[in-house]
Amino acid sequence: MIQKFRYKFIAMSTTALLVVIMTIVGSICGLTYYHARQEINNVLTILVDNEGQLPSGGQTKHYPQPQYTREGLQQYRYFSVTFDRADQLTSVEDDHITSIGPRTAKRLAQRAVKRNLKNGQLRYQGVTYAYRVRKQKKATTVVFLDESLLMARTTELMHTGNLLGVIVLLLYALLLTLYSRRAIRPIIQAEHRQKQFITNASHELKTPLTVIAANTEMQELLGGENEWTKSTRQQVDRLTKLINNLVSLARMQEQPDITMAPVDISKLAEDVSKSFSSVAKSGDKQFVTKIAPNLVVTGDENLLRELFNILLDNANKYCDPQGTIRMIVQPAKHTKNAMITVANTYKEGENEDYHRFFERFYRADESHTKNGKSGFGIGLSMAQYLIKLMKGKISAKYADHSLAFVITLKLNDK
Repeated sequence: MIQKFRYKFIAMSTTALLVVIMTIVGSICGLTYYHARQEINNVLTILVDNEGQLPSGGQTKHYPQPQYTREGLQQYRYFSVTFDRADQLTSVEDDHITSIGPRTAKRLAQRAVKRNLKNGQLRYQGVTYAYRVRKQKKATTVVFLDESLLMARTTELMHTGNLLGVIVLLLYALLLTLYSRRAIRPIIQAEHRQKQFITNASHELKTPLTVIAANTEMQELLGGENEWTKSTRQQVDRLTKLINNLVSLARMQEQPDITMAPVDISKLAEDVSKSFSSVAKSGDKQFVTKIAPNLVVTGDENLLRELFNILLDNANKYCDPQGTIRMIVQPAKHTKNAMITVANTYKEGENEDYHRFFERFYRADESHTKNGKSGFGIGLSMAQYLIKLMKGKISAKYADHSLAFVITLKLNDK
C-alpha cells in the first residue's frame, strides 16, 4: 500500500508540474505568436498607408516602437504591386526582396485580388507571404510581406520552450522518485506504528479476555447460567471477533502472498452456499441460489472463499426478518466477465449512502446493533481489498427493496 501511495504521489506531483509547465510555455508561445502577428499587421499597414513604399519621415506616427522607424523597416522583406482602375499593372516595388521578380509579383498580386479579401496569406516556393489589399478610386495596391523570419522566431521559441519543459519535467520526476520515500517517511512511520499498535494491543487484550471467559464459565458451573453471564460471554465473543478482524485487516495490507490461478467459481460458490444454507435457515430466512455451471476465473481460491463468506455473513446480518438472501453467479451479458451478486431484502435501506459501505468502520444503520445484529464495519472494507488484489471490481446497489453487492471478475479463456 505504501508503494502504491508513493507511485500515486509521484504521478500526481509530476502531473501538477506538467500542467504548470504547459500553462507557462503555452502562455509564452501564445503571446509571442500574437505579437508576431501584430507586428506583421502593423508593417503591412505602414506600407499600405505609404502606397507600398517606406515612410519618408523618421518614426512612424502611430507606431513609435524602434522597429517601425525607417531604418528599422529595412529588416523586413517586402514588395508591392499597384493596378489602375482597369486592372492594368502600373508599378512594382521589389527593391526590398531578392527572391521575387516583377512577373512573379504581378501574378501573386492577381491571385490576392481574385480572392476578394482585404488580408490573407499566400505560399510561393515554400515561403509564406502575408498580404494586404487597399482599393481606392484610382488604383489598387497590394503589399506583400515575407513573414517567414518573424514566424521562425516564434517557432524556435516554441521548440525551445517545449524542450526545456520536457527536460525540467524529466529532472523533476527523477529527483522526486529519488527523494519520494523521504517525503512520505512520516506516513510510512505512522502506518508502521498503527500496525504495530494493532498487533500489540491484540496480544495484550487476548489475555484478559481469556481470563474473563474462564471466570464466566466457572461462575456458570457453580451458580448456573443467568442473563449476566450470558451477556458477558456475548461481549467477550464480540471483542474477540473485533480483535481478529483488526489483525486480519492489518495483515492483509502487508502485501499478502496470493496465488493467481484458474478457479471454478461455480463449484466454489456451490460449496460455500451449502455450508451457509443452514445458517440462513436457523435465522428463519430464505436462501436462494442461481449458479451457472463451469465458470472459471483467475484468482486465489482461498481469498475468493473468504470473499463469499464475508458477503454472505453481511447479507445474513442485515437481512430483514424472514427475508430472502440471494446468491447469483452468472456470466456478464456484454463482457467476458463472471458476475457474482449477493443480495438481501432490506426495506429500510432506500436512503442509505451506498458509496460509503466500503469505508472502514462505517455503519449504515446503528439500529441493527441495538437489535442484536452486531458488526464493526470492517467486513466490506476487507471484501473490497480482496477483490482489488484479484483485479476485480465490487459495487453496491439498491433496487426493489433489496441491497445487492455485485462483483465482476474476468473469465479465464484458457
